[in-house]
Amino acid sequence: MNLNRLTIKQAQEKLANGEITSVDLTKACLARIKEVDDKIKACLTVCADEALAEAKEADKRRKKLGAEAISLPLLGIPYLAKDNILTRGVRTTAASKILENYIAPFDATVIKKLRDAGAVLLGKTNLDEFAHGASTENSAFGSTHNPWDLERVPGGSSGGSAAAVAANICLFALGTDTGGSIRCPSSFCGVTGLKPTYGRSSRFGLLAMTSSTDVPGPITKTVEDASIVLKIIAGHDKHDATTPEVEVPEYSEEFRKNIKGLKLGMVLEYFDQVTDKNFKEVLLKAVDKLKELGAEIVPVKLPYAKYGIPVYYIITPSEVSSNLARFDGIRYGLSSDQVKSITEVYTKSRGEGFGSEAKRRIMLGTYVLSAGYYDAYYLKAQKVRTKIKEELDFELEKVDAIITPTQPTVAFKIGEKNSDPLQMYLEDIFVTGPSLAGLPAISVPCGFSEGLPVGFQLIGKRFNEGMLLRIGHNYQEATEWHNQKPSI
Repeated sequence: MNLNRLTIKQAQEKLANGEITSVDLTKACLARIKEVDDKIKACLTVCADEALAEAKEADKRRKKLGAEAISLPLLGIPYLAKDNILTRGVRTTAASKILENYIAPFDATVIKKLRDAGAVLLGKTNLDEFAHGASTENSAFGSTHNPWDLERVPGGSSGGSAAAVAANICLFALGTDTGGSIRCPSSFCGVTGLKPTYGRSSRFGLLAMTSSTDVPGPITKTVEDASIVLKIIAGHDKHDATTPEVEVPEYSEEFRKNIKGLKLGMVLEYFDQVTDKNFKEVLLKAVDKLKELGAEIVPVKLPYAKYGIPVYYIITPSEVSSNLARFDGIRYGLSSDQVKSITEVYTKSRGEGFGSEAKRRIMLGTYVLSAGYYDAYYLKAQKVRTKIKEELDFELEKVDAIITPTQPTVAFKIGEKNSDPLQMYLEDIFVTGPSLAGLPAISVPCGFSEGLPVGFQLIGKRFNEGMLLRIGHNYQEATEWHNQKPSI
């Protein structure tokens, strides 16, 4: 039995029945990392000894708790975390040379919650530097490869996490989503990726990119697994004022419900923008399956959605410029020693430490926020952002969820879009809206085009992740796409 291929739910049952141990699971995942990660390059750091020690503790804890261990669904479950999430005593680089040797002194809240739940941290995954990208090609430590086709990107910025889950390196992974960074790689790699509502899971201990849209979330093998992880990491955090005191429901109750009579809004112009005939056919078949399961499909219009990309790429660089200002070569991180003045400490440390995409966004954001341009660009973008939010909220009052493609294409080849940043930015065309509006969204695998995975996106009302999980789970119960894995 390949234990690393198990879902969280399957592993739970085997652990509870005493068929396997957490040490068995962890060893299987570590063996899989050794077997395939030199090809995929999903991991930046592997904590083998620490993971085995945590697994042993989890087994002891399970034995001590006995039947009560059922209240800890992630006890002994091995996972990976995106390397922009702080992990105490473990290197956290954000895939940047400027933090190449940074050891985090404390855990991010989501990591602490997983530790308390008994989950086993295997290591940290690759990403676009500081989460700036849609392909995981912007990492200072090299590109991650899509396990379905090693010549293609896994998507980004959580590409390492999605590739790891697709290749069965771990049972689940944590990603972060700022403007599609969980959903994009989940679509490209054929796994399930959930972006929670902004504020549903704490940003404390997350290396900030765009503070007004950043949100940690799970990348898993099934929708049901995503619900298990979300239940653990969600909730109010006194260290993060953007996490409201909103109750976290029992998501498992949603899986007892069907989707008969639910209204799904279909954004027709989004589907029209998918130009590849086979790709579009896969998406439309997914819509037909949801109809077959009892959902009513109704057209919705999002006229302001076309401004999502320009709005996002004004607001995001602005916040990036502010958030990355702290990496100055003085307090921590890379500090150039070839300097003659304090000015050179800043310029050389940042010049050597940041990659080209980080520099591009810093310069663009600084320009947009500068005197004379703030009102013309940043302020106007925020006003249009409000319109996008209001538009989505209005349509979601009429339907239970909105369905769109997750991405406009299948995974593209490594290097294909590096020469044109604008083409790379357009990969986010369907995913920026929910991020700008702070809404929950999930990408669910729904088939293949050209032998590569395709995913559809569901967008829901604020803090109503349960509806998305319900719809996605019903779809996966009726299909097998999520069970197909690459042959690597």
